[in-house]
Amino acid sequence: MHIATLHPNDDPVPALYAAFITHLKQAGFSGEIDEHYASRLLFATDNSIYQRMPGVVMFPRHVQDVTLIAAAMAAPQFRGVVLTPRGGGTGTNGQSLTHGIVVDLSRHMNQILEVDPAGRWVRVQAGVVKDQLNAALRPYGLFFAPELSTSNRATLGGMISTDASGQGSCTYGKTRDHVRGLTTVLVGGELLHSQPLSQAAWRQREAEPGRTGEVYRTVRRVVEQHAALIVETFPPLNRCLTGYDLAHVTTADGGLDLNSVLCGAEGTLGFVVEATLNVLPVPRHTTLVNVRYASFMDALYDARALLAMKPLSVETVDSRVLMLAMQDIVWHSVAEYFPDQAQPTQGINLVEFSGDDSAEVQARVEAFIAYLTADSTTPRLGHTCAVGHDAVGRVYAMRKRAVGLLGNVNGEARPQAFVEDTAVPPEHLAAYIAEFRALLDHHQLEYGMFGHVDAGVLHVRPALDMKDERHAQLIRPITDAVAALTRRYGGLLWGEHGKGMRSEYVPAFFGELYPALQAIKAAFDPYNQINPGKIATASGSALDLLKIDQVPTRGSLDRQIDERVWQSYGTAMHCNGNGACYNADPDDAMCPSWKATRDRRHSPKGRAAMMREWLRLQGNAGIDVLTAEAHAPSFFSGTLRRWRNRRDKGNHGDFSHAVYEVMAGCLACKSCAGQCPVKVSVPEFRSRFLNLYHQRYPRPLRDYLIGSLEFTMPWAAKVPGLYNALMNTAWVKRMLEQRVGMVDSPLLSRLPLAGVLTRWDARPATPAVLAALSPEEKARSVVLVQDTFTRYFDTAQPAAFIELAARLGYQVWLAPLLPNGKPLHVQGFMRTFHHAARRNARHLTALAQAQIPLIGLDPAMTLTYRQEYRKVPGLEAMPAVMLPQEWLMEAMPALTGQTSAKTYRLLPHCTEKTNAPDSSKQWQAVFARRGLQLQVPPTGCCGMSGTYGHEARNAGTSATIYALSWSAQIDSHAESEPLATGYSCRSQVKRLSAVALRHPLEILLEQVRTHCLW
Repeated sequence: MHIATLHPNDDPVPALYAAFITHLKQAGFSGEIDEHYASRLLFATDNSIYQRMPGVVMFPRHVQDVTLIAAAMAAPQFRGVVLTPRGGGTGTNGQSLTHGIVVDLSRHMNQILEVDPAGRWVRVQAGVVKDQLNAALRPYGLFFAPELSTSNRATLGGMISTDASGQGSCTYGKTRDHVRGLTTVLVGGELLHSQPLSQAAWRQREAEPGRTGEVYRTVRRVVEQHAALIVETFPPLNRCLTGYDLAHVTTADGGLDLNSVLCGAEGTLGFVVEATLNVLPVPRHTTLVNVRYASFMDALYDARALLAMKPLSVETVDSRVLMLAMQDIVWHSVAEYFPDQAQPTQGINLVEFSGDDSAEVQARVEAFIAYLTADSTTPRLGHTCAVGHDAVGRVYAMRKRAVGLLGNVNGEARPQAFVEDTAVPPEHLAAYIAEFRALLDHHQLEYGMFGHVDAGVLHVRPALDMKDERHAQLIRPITDAVAALTRRYGGLLWGEHGKGMRSEYVPAFFGELYPALQAIKAAFDPYNQINPGKIATASGSALDLLKIDQVPTRGSLDRQIDERVWQSYGTAMHCNGNGACYNADPDDAMCPSWKATRDRRHSPKGRAAMMREWLRLQGNAGIDVLTAEAHAPSFFSGTLRRWRNRRDKGNHGDFSHAVYEVMAGCLACKSCAGQCPVKVSVPEFRSRFLNLYHQRYPRPLRDYLIGSLEFTMPWAAKVPGLYNALMNTAWVKRMLEQRVGMVDSPLLSRLPLAGVLTRWDARPATPAVLAALSPEEKARSVVLVQDTFTRYFDTAQPAAFIELAARLGYQVWLAPLLPNGKPLHVQGFMRTFHHAARRNARHLTALAQAQIPLIGLDPAMTLTYRQEYRKVPGLEAMPAVMLPQEWLMEAMPALTGQTSAKTYRLLPHCTEKTNAPDSSKQWQAVFARRGLQLQVPPTGCCGMSGTYGHEARNAGTSATIYALSWSAQIDSHAESEPLATGYSCRSQVKRLSAVALRHPLEILLEQVRTHCLW
């Protein structure tokens, strides 16, 4: 059995939309228009439970492109065309999902246009990411205040469209409170420039012709005619997120502000393309008091009393989120603030105080702690203080990951977002949550909670298996019950994350005021073309609002996948769309291919979605992929079939080719495996896909060359001069690039390791020899697990380790140099990888019986023993192979009274940084023992990642990734010397910057030499 040719139900674009596209192109639309199934699939989901396949995806390059789209919509022949604006795609209620055209404003329209530090305002395009803006403002000591858990991928256009808020909103307000002006493209192509206006200026706008005048006239009429009803309907809540916010159209000075209608409108009124925003000074001093409780309800009941101390904010996290955080990469940076104790912590309140006067902030914190000490009305387990922006930021990073961490529970029932942003008056929150919990307990559901207790908002996500129809059917009764519960407590169902698919509850909430919302919708969008079915429909329209159980869900498609396949491919299946991989920070390792391409297909979320769909389609075609994996044909028996299918590789009708394209663009750096809150590991399912794909389609010669490197290099190393001479000739370089697809092939090291081995008495390790050692000899021994790349291409590294260990008084033993199999795994040679892993594991297991530390030098190769090997059946108990710094933490003696004035900068391997998160701190600790200073600046990926950067097809992307973060570090004129732990990282720097970086081991060796007598 082998994989099927897949032609998914990819109907051609309807005639109306095809004509619309043709019209746009003829009118001069310069952006991208994508009709491919793969791209549309990526825009069919967000962070909600829903899945709606759009017909087309458009990526305008500038405002003129958006104007062309909007102008074409108004043409009578195109009134049936519907479009939805989209930003970061992090919505939890399907706000940007549509069956029509998605207009993505994030790919190209993401520039910060103007910064005025003196006036404290900025002008930005809609696709700018919130953290991107704050990074640009940091040199001025300013920031954009509304704080979101998704701040590293949420666009400002999306924040405006949902009137986003978050931590600190009781002090700083919501997005609307910081909007000075908006530029919105209306249906018909008019540009609407909105800002607070006096009554007279508003009247002047009403006199304008076209849609602009109609909008201003309608909004004023609604506000004046329904003034009393508006006051009665809109609850006096900090999180009064209702969309079309009529309660704030009238300003404090008697003027009118149309932005209050546009903020929170979820893209139903027009395309917000630019914004002018207020920014604020960053408080100079901040302290976060982390209060721990024995129960979550204690934390909630205590919150009201804590608010009396007037902190900046009070954030709450329950035990479920806390336990998940402890298993996550984030915990190593915050564990000190949540110490272990006899009675487990079941809830925490994070209480922040900030200001510009250090003494004043300190006095407030001390008064608060005195209150905690004296007050006994609520039992508390204790508290800690995080002082300063760095410490506070680390704790909030844990809190921010809560939305993603909740998706990382065990089992198929996982917390789902559909009633997760209710808001009630803070004084009623504890009682309200008690009833909310009783409702979920009645349905025997587990759940996780976190939120903003100061604002009366708590994020509650019931755990459901949406593949199970019985669970899916609970969406309706639970939502109905929660909507009624919020009304009874004076709150609302949608306190923070918008309405989207929950818009059916709008008429009941607004009551007599709902027709006024319809009138406003009609003034902006008379034919319901922009994000239809959400918040309101144009008055007189027959179009209904969307209903929560009439929109397809991801679960309805997921249940078509065989449960055995689902369980086997869990790292792809459990992606919940939280979008953490859309991290826009260039100095963060996640995800380099996404950052370089800005193509959402080339992200872990995109690759997981495509893998899930590919498995669904294979199953529907009658293919059991698990059987195909288990009974893969041999190389020779499958050659004829692959040869016959070679011509089909150019046939893009097979969805498998689209999946191959995005998998081939992955660096296999495993940053996703370490940083994704739900642990989506693209390299794991990527390798399995490539293995299956190449059962049907032939491999390029490049794959065989890469996969065989560990087998061929020992032979080439016997004649290093000849090998290097050949690799340096022009015709070989040309042949490798044009025929094989490889560039910049590295040369063999000319450093003779044999002399090092002899001088420092490094010996071959065998189980018998190690077993014969005395306990004292074993205690002063170490086994070096060699890898092909440092052994033959960067021999200085094993040489440095051997000498360093010997100078520290250790006998070095060399494990047999066997293929690790990492290149085989990356290229999807799974049968051969399993064979190599089992062979290597047998030798290492035998050596490990002596209980002597096994040390590997290269992070990527060493971590393969811990991760990929343990996925191989039978190797789950593979012995640990340590990284050098892990061993040196015990082996390196401290040097007292000696401090070097020279500093160093560590640029860690991205795989090491994200999958062994303590590694950098360990290097710093080892350096400190020798009186050396080691800084670890934020850095992303270098862009090499094994052989990725050497593949001709990836060369451009590899260079782009390098330029995002590493090039600035290498080109920096800082006095500290940059160091790199990864062989591939040092190769990339040498290739693109002509700089030879040293390994930290070389610095330690240099320092030990100066303080050693021999």
